[in-house]
Amino acid sequence: MALYFVVDDIFPDSVLTRRKDGLLAVGGKMSPDLVLKAYKKGIFHWFNDPEFPMWFSPNPRTVIYPSEIYISKSMKKIIKSKQFDITIDKDFEQLIRLCRTERLKKEGTWISEEIEDIYNILHLKGHAHSVEVWFENKLVGGLYGVAIGKCFMGESMVSIMSNASKIAMIYLCQFLQKFDFHFIDCQIENPHLMSMGAVNIPRKDFLKELNQFIKLSSNAFDKESLEKEI
Repeated sequence: MALYFVVDDIFPDSVLTRRKDGLLAVGGKMSPDLVLKAYKKGIFHWFNDPEFPMWFSPNPRTVIYPSEIYISKSMKKIIKSKQFDITIDKDFEQLIRLCRTERLKKEGTWISEEIEDIYNILHLKGHAHSVEVWFENKLVGGLYGVAIGKCFMGESMVSIMSNASKIAMIYLCQFLQKFDFHFIDCQIENPHLMSMGAVNIPRKDFLKELNQFIKLSSNAFDKESLEKEI
C-alpha cells in the first residue's frame, strides 16, 4: 500500500491511506505549527521517532460526543463523594510529564522529550489544554489535548490512582458541553474509552464534522471562562 512523504510541511489527503493501522505518511520536521496543521486535516502523529515522524488517519475514527458521555453508577458515587479536585490548565507541564513517565514505565510512549516540548509550546500559545485530577494536593491523573474551534483533539490520558482518568474525561465532557463543543477526537478505540461512550464513525464523516466545527470560535479556555470553573 502507498505511503506518502511530508515535504515542505504539506500533507497528503488524509483519505488516501487504506492501511488497517491508518498510517498515511512519514517525514516532516516536528514543530507546533506542523502538529496544528495535521490536526486541522484530521491527521495525527503517533509512535514515532522525532527524526522520522509518522502520521496517521485511521478509518473508522473514534470520538466522544460530550453530551453522550456514559457515567456509570459507581462513577456517579465517586463524583458525588468529591474525593478528587479537578482543574483545567493548572499545571499542563506536570500533567504531560506524568503522561510520559507513566507510559515509559509500562509499554513505552510516543511522548518523547521533543513532543513534550512541542505541546508545552502549544499550551503557552493557547492551543493545548490539560485536565488535572488531584487527591490530597497530589496530581494523580488527567488528560491533555488540543482545542481547535469547537473540536477537542485528545492526546493522552494518565491515571496513577483508580478512576482518575475517567474523572478527567467526564469533567472535560461536562465542561465542553457548556461551550457547545462537537466532539472529542479519541483517534482509535480502546476498551476504556468505549466503556465511557466513545463511538467509531467513518473517516469521511469525521472529516466532514471536523471541517465544519473547527471553523467555529470558542472562548472555552479563555482565562475568564476558566475562572468561572474555580
